Amino acid sequence: MSMSNTEKTVKDIRRNSRRKFSTEEKIRIVLYGLRGEYSIAELCRQKGINPNLYYRWRR
Repeated sequence: MSMSNTEKTVKDIRRNSRRKFSTEEKIRIVLYGLRGEYSIAELCRQKGINPNLYYRWRR
């Protein structure tokens, strides 16, 4: 059950297209949320992240 070349290529593209946030970026985004200047939903929209990801970082 090996993957075809097409499936392997698609997996490689998805893996390489994921954004990676540095630790400093994560901390900065969480601190913006804790300040309360913006709602969490608005902050996540601005930064282009899913709110679930924000809450996972906050934990």
